[in-house]
Parts: sequence; C-alpha cells; structure tokens
Amino acid sequence: MIVLGLTGSIGMGKSTTAKMFAEAGVPVHDSDEAVHRLYAGKAAPLVEMAFPGTTFAGVVDRAKLGTRVLGDAAALKRLEAVIHPLVRADADAFLAKHRKSGEPIAVLDIPLLFETGGRNRVDKVVVVTAPAEIQRERVLARPGMTEEKLASILARQVPDAEKRRQADFIVDTGQGFDAARAAVKAIIAELSGDKPGKAGS
Repeated sequence: MIVLGLTGSIGMGKSTTAKMFAEAGVPVHDSDEAVHRLYAGKAAPLVEMAFPGTTFAGVVDRAKLGTRVLGDAAALKRLEAVIHPLVRADADAFLAKHRKSGEPIAVLDIPLLFETGGRNRVDKVVVVTAPAEIQRERVLARPGMTEEKLASILARQVPDAEKRRQADFIVDTGQGFDAARAAVKAIIAELSGDKPGKAGS
C-alpha cells in the first residue's frame, strides 16, 4: 500500500483536496478530525493535567485551550507533546486497517507534516498550494481571523515555496477546483500504475 502524505499551509485548500481523494475512493485519515475526537476522549484528561481548567464534562474546551497556548511557544510545545503521539497512534491504526483490507493507496492528511517530522511516515508527499494573495483572501474571510493571527500561524509553518520544493506532487487550487480535481485523479492514476495489479483491488 502506498501511503500519501497530504499537506499545505493554511488557506491553500487542503481540506477540499482531501475530500477529492475521498470522493475518488481513497481512504483519508484527517489529523484535525482525529484531534476533535481525541479532545472528547482519551486526550481530555491529559490536556486537563497539562492545562488545568481547560476541559468541561470530560471534553476539551477548544476556546479556553486556545487562549492558553496562542502566542506561547512553550505552552504550544507542551500541548503538542500530549496530542501528537495520540494522533500518530490513531493514524497508525487507520493504516493497519486499510493495509489489511488490501487498499492500494491511503492518504494521511497532516497539516504540519514537514513541521512535525512526518516526512518519514509516508511514501510520497502531495502539497496543496495557491498564490499568496488567494491564500490571504481565503484565510482573512474566516470568522475571527485577523492579520495578527494569520501572521502568527504562518510563522509556525514551513514556507509554501519550501513545501513545494520537497513535494512529490503539487495540487494548485488557485486554478479552480476542477483543475485541482483533475490533478488528484492524475496522482491516483500514476500511483496505481506504480503497483501493477493492485489498482481497483
């Protein structure tokens, strides 16, 4: 089974691209969705221990937690030390399940793939990109987003140009979603061709 790492900076259209892979029949593990699940499950008591008062009724209050870690590099590191191993274990279980069922390709949707040293967990990397002005426009249209928040997020992310340099495949959502969907289909076709006899199994 080929494991594809899907990544991209904020506002590039990564979530939309992940849906395109799923619509094409490729299993996708969404790290953000896994965090949501874990915040309502096994991560909650661990987060409460690290950040007292940030959970309610066994569920992490994301707003409260956000105010504790935003702009605080040490606090963010502490949170990541709790969450990243749990998300990784969740992804490993996902891969094991789909490897067992004979899937030819699976996608790990990891927003901070390069930042968290995730490159060695995948066989190929797909980077979702778009021109900087489109990215900025998309992100600033989100509720509660400010120039300051955007600058803080981008400061933590590997620059788009560097991500593209390290990519095996690039999906440019700035060209419109039809072009992006065509790029996704082309990636699947190429990878299926890499494994004769596995496609469609």
